[in-house]
Amino acid sequence: MTILADWQIIELAKAGMIEPFVDGQVKEIERPDWGNGGSYRDKVISYGVSSFGYDLRCSDEFKIFTPSTGQLTVVDPKAFDPAALVDYVGDVCVIPPHSYVLTRSLEYFRMPRNVTSICLGKSTYARAAVLVNVTPLEAEWQGHLTIEISNLSPLPVKLYANEGICQLIFLQGEQPITSYADRKGKYQSQVGITLAKV
Repeated sequence: MTILADWQIIELAKAGMIEPFVDGQVKEIERPDWGNGGSYRDKVISYGVSSFGYDLRCSDEFKIFTPSTGQLTVVDPKAFDPAALVDYVGDVCVIPPHSYVLTRSLEYFRMPRNVTSICLGKSTYARAAVLVNVTPLEAEWQGHLTIEISNLSPLPVKLYANEGICQLIFLQGEQPITSYADRKGKYQSQVGITLAKV
């Protein structure tokens, strides 16, 4: 297996692996300044291609876990109760203490047959007691990536939509006998935030 470098990621992205794709690291963006009619530069949690990976962004769609429904006694991945999640759309999402949210990547992925990807959290969030969990993007999987984000702290934590949330590392090897698409994986072509399936 080979870890793909920035130029290889760029080539695959331009061939359709990542859409939309940012071919550099974005650390600031220009925002409108409604008070004076101009604009200003604002720092963001970085996203885009890096030396050996791609920092993806989370969308502004969130599902916040809350036990406030009073019905949930056990979280069961085989029979997940969607009533335990509250839908929220916004530029900033607050994760309650010792809770989690689901979101999706802004990017849509189409993995080549000989490439798989693993995900790691970004250090900015890790230092704020935020754990990002994403399962591998297998060969020939495609869709929006559902991202699980846990707040390990006793305090609420802010998440910023349309900014970096985690980094993907791409591994290239020989083509497998059976890809994710071949075995008709249950999360193939997912759009939006997808809950657990069995």
